[in-house]
Amino acid sequence: MEFAMKLTILGGGGFRVPLVYRALLEDRAAGRVTHVTLHDLDPGRLDAIVRVLRQQAQGYPDAPGVSVTTDLDEAVTGADFVFSAIRVGGLAGRVVDERVALDEGVLGQETVGPGGIAYGLRTIPVAVDIARRIARLAPDAWVINFTNPAGMVTEAMSHHLGDRVIGICDSPVGLGRRVARALGVDPDRAWFDYAGLNHLGWLRAVRVDGVDLLPRLLADEAALTSFEEGKLFGADWLRTLGSVPNEYLNYYYSNRETVAAARDAEHTRGAFLLEQQQRFYETMRAPGTEPFAAWDATRLERETTYGADVREAAGAGERDSCDLESGGYEKVALALMRAIALDERTTLILNVRNRRALEPLDAEAVVEVPCHVDANGARPIVGDPLPGHAVGLVTSVKAVERDVILAATTGERAAALRAFALHPLVDSVAVAQRLLDGYRKHVPDLAYLRD
Repeated sequence: MEFAMKLTILGGGGFRVPLVYRALLEDRAAGRVTHVTLHDLDPGRLDAIVRVLRQQAQGYPDAPGVSVTTDLDEAVTGADFVFSAIRVGGLAGRVVDERVALDEGVLGQETVGPGGIAYGLRTIPVAVDIARRIARLAPDAWVINFTNPAGMVTEAMSHHLGDRVIGICDSPVGLGRRVARALGVDPDRAWFDYAGLNHLGWLRAVRVDGVDLLPRLLADEAALTSFEEGKLFGADWLRTLGSVPNEYLNYYYSNRETVAAARDAEHTRGAFLLEQQQRFYETMRAPGTEPFAAWDATRLERETTYGADVREAAGAGERDSCDLESGGYEKVALALMRAIALDERTTLILNVRNRRALEPLDAEAVVEVPCHVDANGARPIVGDPLPGHAVGLVTSVKAVERDVILAATTGERAAALRAFALHPLVDSVAVAQRLLDGYRKHVPDLAYLRD
């Protein structure tokens, strides 16, 4: 029997949408996506991205159809899958998230620390409204959340969608591929024991035919420093941990250095991307522009400069060409859709409700762990408990995430202040108070927080 899937992308005018469409074009199997609806609040951005997709589709006579809308209810009604890839406040909001934090001498990264808290406070009310609408208008749809901060946004949406919302991130997949390459093994043959929260996880084992090869990697200096995370953290620290951390852990392990590098930089990452994005969409309005070529050149610049602040602080140098390949979040999303829609059973690292997979977190906490996926959805695989050093970070950050969700869904200012004050990367209640005041001053979307 032939199946067809209808996909809606919220944030459909976003820069990364052509990556998703490329994966759909390359999918030749039965049951492929036949129609994509792009939803965005900005018609100009939608127009630009549709032009890129049309050029991508040349040579594919059966390319998925594309329609656009600025009406959210219209977009989700009838969808089998909904990708949520929104950015509330746009990149201009990210610049504020970064700058308010850096002015206080703390990390301004968009998903980690106070910048991530501010982004969550701005985003969760919108994400919750989306979840409620999907529950009402498309109760059988599966929601795949790309929206950052992915863990806390997925958890907030799960209060309304249950297990039908699943968060994805390409960082664990990219890490696994790089480690497999350093070991000289096919990543498709390896089992990656990865556990933690989104942007706060550790690769603890790489098993091939039942044998853990990670100790071999940790003992091989050349192999261990041949890929991005090895250069970033250094061989001695990886051996000390006995694992390979997600790249975002460097914001915790080298916080002073990364904050200093960010404060010394001419532009924050958000400011760079804002300028780049404005340039891209302006170029798309110019007569004679080749849509796909303009998009692809911008994409390459974006990937080449990714994580520059962290690499500079660590003295890791430029990104090697072999490290430019992302984890392929669009491929993860496609595999996830096919596993659910067609019962093509697979194992993926996803953001899902914990159940009993990761101690000591409770059953409702969204964690990032390997999952079995089939027509029944994603079920987290029970793994070994986290080591003590990881438990401390994970439980502290999860408590912060819970306070962000509480503040965002109730307007409780005290919960927002608690989130800032108790985050491991904010070492002062006075600083936390100034952060909250600064964000409320510069971010109109936070007016809902009550005094």
